[in-house]
Amino acid sequence: MAPPDNSGNNNNSGGGGGGGLGRTITFSNDRPYTANNQAIISPKDQEKITTSVVTTVEDKGKSEEKAKSVDITEHLMSIDEVCAKYSVKVNPERPQDSPGLGEQQAADLLVHNGPNTLTPPKKKSGLHKFLICLSSLFNLMLIAAGILEYILLAIDFKNNKANIYMGAILIVVAFLNAGVEWYQQLKSENTLAALLKMIPAKTHVIRDGRLISIASADVVVGDVLFLRMGDKVPADCYVFAGSDLKVDNSSLTGESDPQERGPGNTHRNPLEATNMAFNGTLAVAGSAYAIVVRTGDGTVLGQIAGLTAGEEKATSPLTREIADFVRIIACVALFTAAVFFATGMGLYRDFPFAINFAIGTFVAWVPEGLPATVTMLLTIAAKRLAAENVLVKDLQGVETLGAVTLLATDKTGTLTRNQMTVANLWTNGRLFTATRSHTDVGEPITDISTAGVCEIVQISSLCRSVKFDRTDVPIEKRTLLGDATESGLVRFAASRTGPEFDAMEDRHPKVFEVPFSSATKVMLTIHRLEHANGPLTLLLKGAPERVLKLCSTILYGDTQIPLTDAHRAEFQESYEGMAGQGHRVLAFAKLQLDGAAYPTEYTFDRRSANWPQDGFMFVGLASLEDPPKHGVREAVGRCRAAGIQVVMVTGDHPLTAEAVARRINLVLGETREGVARRTGRPVDTIGDDEYDAVVVHGEQIEGMSDADWEHVFRKPEVIFARTSPRNKLDIVARAQTLGHICAVTGDGVNDAPALKKADLGVAMNASGSDVSKEAASMILLDDNFASIVRGIEEGRLIFANLKKSIRYTLTHSTPEVIPQILYIIVPLPAMITSIMILVIDLGFEVLAALTYAWEPAESPTGLMKLPPRKPVTVRSIAQKRAREARDAEDALPEGATWVQRLGRAMRAPFTRNWWINRFEKPEGEVLVDGDLLSWSYLEAGVLSAISVLVVFFVILNHHGISPRQARLMAKDTDHTYFNKDSPTYTYNGRTFTGHDQFYALNEARTGVLFSIYILQVFNLFICKARLRLPFGRFMFRNKRTFLGFGAGLLLLAFVTYVPPLNTVFNTSYKSIPLYWLIAVGFGFVLLAYATARLLVLRKSRPIKWNNTIQGLHMHPTIWSTRHTTKSIEV
Repeated sequence: MAPPDNSGNNNNSGGGGGGGLGRTITFSNDRPYTANNQAIISPKDQEKITTSVVTTVEDKGKSEEKAKSVDITEHLMSIDEVCAKYSVKVNPERPQDSPGLGEQQAADLLVHNGPNTLTPPKKKSGLHKFLICLSSLFNLMLIAAGILEYILLAIDFKNNKANIYMGAILIVVAFLNAGVEWYQQLKSENTLAALLKMIPAKTHVIRDGRLISIASADVVVGDVLFLRMGDKVPADCYVFAGSDLKVDNSSLTGESDPQERGPGNTHRNPLEATNMAFNGTLAVAGSAYAIVVRTGDGTVLGQIAGLTAGEEKATSPLTREIADFVRIIACVALFTAAVFFATGMGLYRDFPFAINFAIGTFVAWVPEGLPATVTMLLTIAAKRLAAENVLVKDLQGVETLGAVTLLATDKTGTLTRNQMTVANLWTNGRLFTATRSHTDVGEPITDISTAGVCEIVQISSLCRSVKFDRTDVPIEKRTLLGDATESGLVRFAASRTGPEFDAMEDRHPKVFEVPFSSATKVMLTIHRLEHANGPLTLLLKGAPERVLKLCSTILYGDTQIPLTDAHRAEFQESYEGMAGQGHRVLAFAKLQLDGAAYPTEYTFDRRSANWPQDGFMFVGLASLEDPPKHGVREAVGRCRAAGIQVVMVTGDHPLTAEAVARRINLVLGETREGVARRTGRPVDTIGDDEYDAVVVHGEQIEGMSDADWEHVFRKPEVIFARTSPRNKLDIVARAQTLGHICAVTGDGVNDAPALKKADLGVAMNASGSDVSKEAASMILLDDNFASIVRGIEEGRLIFANLKKSIRYTLTHSTPEVIPQILYIIVPLPAMITSIMILVIDLGFEVLAALTYAWEPAESPTGLMKLPPRKPVTVRSIAQKRAREARDAEDALPEGATWVQRLGRAMRAPFTRNWWINRFEKPEGEVLVDGDLLSWSYLEAGVLSAISVLVVFFVILNHHGISPRQARLMAKDTDHTYFNKDSPTYTYNGRTFTGHDQFYALNEARTGVLFSIYILQVFNLFICKARLRLPFGRFMFRNKRTFLGFGAGLLLLAFVTYVPPLNTVFNTSYKSIPLYWLIAVGFGFVLLAYATARLLVLRKSRPIKWNNTIQGLHMHPTIWSTRHTTKSIEV
């Protein structure tokens, strides 16, 4: 039974604010951005921005107008017109006798129109997906480096034989990295495929005058459907006859109330038409006969799915930032390679030597192990989330969730249970609470035999049309078929009566029923329920004002007394109090029928209405609500405390949405209207700084200007109510226009376009539609909204650890590149070879860097107290618009050729806008910033390079070769030294054979290798500290750190002290560990420097923490019914 909409009685809502149905939100004019707002836009840029925005909005409006319209007009036709259009015959008076389509006619239509299925989204082949993974800039850079190694081999085969292995290793690493990412995507897709079921299996149709059951895929336009409670509607259909049919449209429109469907319609909007039922919705009560008017992709469900397919998936922030980083590295590598090629040619006039040196320098800049490290870090994080019932379809989505600045969430089924639950009872002059929560008002129900409570439980148990799907399992494991509100009452009654519930209908059978209708707004049943005056009892429930008018007495003070004006006033106060909380309210009444007038064999008749029409006893009120899911309040509170703006986007009523929002920490402050009511001032006089919350009706969205959107999103508490799928898409697009990184949660078909458009779409599994799961990047397998908080924490942690890993990994580039530079410029003997670089980059560095995947946060709550890494502020919005204006100035015309695009890319570095974009400091934090590059390349990198030089020369000096002599020997163009076959060299009376030179150099190179390793071990621990100094127990919590650098040490020992490997890796098994102490000393210098650096940065650039939000309720949400199972005396 569907209760009345009580929103019209709501003049206020808890917490001091009110959304207000039918009101108009007035948006203030935004001030222009000035220097006071920390950003300046020139008049020229402002003109470009305005032009750009207008053009974008106009183009968007044109493209969206077609998508917004639903291609259905049958709801405006008569039954005869529909029958004529689809060549079908029906009998509206006796629909069960309708002829329907003929079998041959249906078969021809099936061949012509195709099966009633949604076209699956276009899938890329496995090879195509692998090539996409392989074509990432990082992998392309590795492949390019591998190819260059083979070019070196072709130039000088004798001296570059090791390049055979090096080139192969670099290319194989690129393919392995792409393979890991491809495999992870494949696993996620296979898991998703197992979850999806695109269409209900069977449906009932009338063909050739017979009611038959067919596969839903075989339904065709013109078919006459028979729908009944519990059926999933298989296609869009025109209802021409019915008996109290109600459908649940929540997955399609977001409307949580069941909608009545039957013949006749007064609405022009097909989604609101009372004679239309749509594919994918659920019949929750009654039955009906309907003519199919759309199937497959032509249904509203199919059109929304097509709308989803038309949306481009946004590139993740991590993907963009890694691409930017690779471009920086590639530019630096190409620039240095070109400079040193020119230097080599200028000094030695030797092309093979110069190109060999240039390519070697380029390869030295490439962080070969970083792609694998990033992929493995994300993969390990995705596995951790999988253990938390979060399926990640895209690896980059793990980090995206951590970067989110705005979380737009659906209400029904996402924040709430989509299950009506009894909250309060008012009966016998007392207010009771049926739940346990901090907002409880009233006495707890401890004894259901209490006068009034007993009667409400009895009426809820007997006066009902909903049914359980089965009775052979405990009540809590059963599914209720029927109206959600009535199901809530039955669930409440069943939980209170326990095992006796199933026997009540048998003991007190129903002899007559008048079902709920929109005209009467009540449901009436008569049962064999004996009392002192007769065998029958009439039970009634429905709209409170309607029920009260039928009553002359009231149960009050444990007795039945005449109903007075004082009682009516108390009723009205209780009713408004319940409705004001956004609850749905029902009233209950009963009448013990006089046995003389209504004996057991009395025949009741609807047409003659031969039962009492008034004189009932008013029993009480029950309020129901769709309660928040467990943990939602804490999850929303933690998101807000983390600086994330949480926005509710729902198709539900504004008052209902606001009432739920106030219970889950989403809205704490007042709306503009709430301030006006509290202060007694006109709404127009309320300033922007006087309120924090705003409720926007979906009808207002299309008319909102850019300034309006910016004003709304600047408010910390926002609700969009009565929204359509297109509205949700607009909300996401507008938020992204302001620079927000948007996550969207939802479970319905209506959420799918926004899920696809968002930076990260999060769908529900159990309650989610197939279309929403396909569109999303992440799926909550347990439908637990609180899992999002875990995902945000994981995303922030993985970003922090990725940054630490990159900071650590890049540090070894400088001690690898500087020896290459000194080798040609000074010159000096080659301190490090290309094969040794691979030992570092793909050996111990990868092993150590991977340990950051298990690195815990520096403090349990620190990450969630930091603002999002790219917060949206006044300055960031102005900065983004100015950049868009500059980009628009340099944009190519539509349809530009690749030659034009290449020319533009080559001209860009010579333009003013390009340099402004490069050096403009972005708002917030990026993955690779100036601080990271400074530490890795200039600070720790240079100190590590100094350590390398000291160790190298000390070991050479131990063998009798001073730095000066090493330089002279390397500079000698007549002889080549430091090879086994080199000529003998005499210095200070000491003779060095080629064998002595070769092993002295290899021992020095071994020292270089271990020096880089030891400095990186210190750096491994130093890079862990961001919020704290690099000391304390937190540095050693990750036990895998020791496994990582321990495995690296074993690798170095293996390539050093196993003689057959010395030739390949240019190491010496005679290396003395004593010299490694030099590197240890430099390690402590690095640690001291890092500590001093952090102390200075704390003073100059203190960490910005989020402001504390006052009023957040962070204690656990307990929304469980007290189970009191006592007998009801009847």
